Amino acid sequence: MIELDNRTSLKLDEQLLHNITKTFTDKEIELIITDENEMRDINKEYRDIDKSTDVLSFPYEDMPMSPLGSIVISSSHVSLKAKELGHTESDEITLLFIHGLLHILGFDHEIDNGEMRDREEKLIEKFKLPKSLIVRTQE
Repeated sequence: MIELDNRTSLKLDEQLLHNITKTFTDKEIELIITDENEMRDINKEYRDIDKSTDVLSFPYEDMPMSPLGSIVISSSHVSLKAKELGHTESDEITLLFIHGLLHILGFDHEIDNGEMRDREEKLIEKFKLPKSLIVRTQE
């Protein structure tokens, strides 16, 4: 269900990510964990923003048997935020994965009326995770 391409030494809980994904879809999702330089390159190429970011989401065209999309996560952001907030790198990856997954599913916290934040918060509670960035900043 998750096609993992971990280009770093970070550890993550693949089973938890599978369980979260199953909450929404049976479609495959590509998850790439990469370094800050590659993340910056991807952000520049696809969003014309010349800086690194924490997570990027790329929904695919909805076709039978096609993957749902790709999620790209920056390892340097994961390490920094996990240390800063006092939780594990695996937890931070999971929080960013949830955020990216919701974007792939069509949620957009920048224009909605809190639906993405609510959905994210419910998943965080269900899977007993620390609060995510979107939840922390909107409290």
